[in-house]
Amino acid sequence: MALGLQFDPGSTGQQGYQVRMKQKETRYQDAGVNIDEANRAVGRIKKLAKATFSAAVRTEIGSFGAGYRLAGMKKPVLITSADGVGTKLKVAAMADKHDTIGEDLVNHCVNDIAVQGATPLYFLDYFATGKLDARVTVDVVRGLARGCKRNGCALIGGETAEMPGMYLPGEYDIAGFITGVVEEPRLVTGAGILPGDLLLGLPSNGLHTNGYSLARHILFEVANLKVDSHVDELGGTVGEELLKVHRSYLPALRALHRKRMLKGAAHITGGGITENLPRILPPSCAAIIRTGAWKQPAIFPMLKRLGNVPEEDYRRTFNLGIGMILAVSRPQEPKAMELLKLEKQKAILIGEVVEGASYGSRKVVYQ
Repeated sequence: MALGLQFDPGSTGQQGYQVRMKQKETRYQDAGVNIDEANRAVGRIKKLAKATFSAAVRTEIGSFGAGYRLAGMKKPVLITSADGVGTKLKVAAMADKHDTIGEDLVNHCVNDIAVQGATPLYFLDYFATGKLDARVTVDVVRGLARGCKRNGCALIGGETAEMPGMYLPGEYDIAGFITGVVEEPRLVTGAGILPGDLLLGLPSNGLHTNGYSLARHILFEVANLKVDSHVDELGGTVGEELLKVHRSYLPALRALHRKRMLKGAAHITGGGITENLPRILPPSCAAIIRTGAWKQPAIFPMLKRLGNVPEEDYRRTFNLGIGMILAVSRPQEPKAMELLKLEKQKAILIGEVVEGASYGSRKVVYQ
């Protein structure tokens, strides 16, 4: 508001003048929303997204809704999931590296539906920030597009929201929404898992997208490290370690599913093996995990040592080097290992399913 003098011919008094409040022009940009910057980002995002399209996509980027044609299935079941990447975003901001966060998000969501036998169809994202930076936004979407292309799904749409006052400068948040499909008779639920079945672990390459609040506290506050600190134990900088891309296990899961060998699969995310493996076990079953079967990536014992993390928290916070667990019948284990090797996927026999009566329903026992 600007205070000024304005002539009012209808006023009384000898001078004919009165003091009024005169409104200055206010544009959307004055409130912190830059439509021009958003348009610059969207122009580049459209090209990235369109490169992921298949013939099944029936609408263009920019439509009010996204269309996808589903055909050729007898009893299709749609499998959907939504997720984020947590405070890994803080590390990306500290390192000013934003082109892998999107791929993390896609791979996490793909794994979540692939464990049920679903083939990814399409993906949508929600990107929110206080002040839009086209460079950062495009880098994030570049990762989304790369992840979608590698997993064979279409980046079909999304939302970019600029919300001044909601986020600190340089901060943003991102969430992903995925839809896949599986024929109803081929749905994988874990219901057929039996005592005697074997558990195969697929290695992670680090934290993936979970446990970052604890990891950041230990590394940056307790140990006083910086994102560019080189740590010999890790073979690189802290930032390089923490920004390793969350692996997609889709090819491995698909290989066993096609051969009807996959009885159940657990994506090891927040909660670790302790809380994710029980999600696929029938009530009559428990699981024994042999912790000496694999070597943990260096970041995990380092965090445990630096933070003096209690064993229970350690196992419930981090994946500890196993990003996916597959349940297969004992007779089919050699063939399953062979198929995974053909997919260039290392697999480790890490445990077995046992009677729940001996240990507790859906209990995970570490040996």
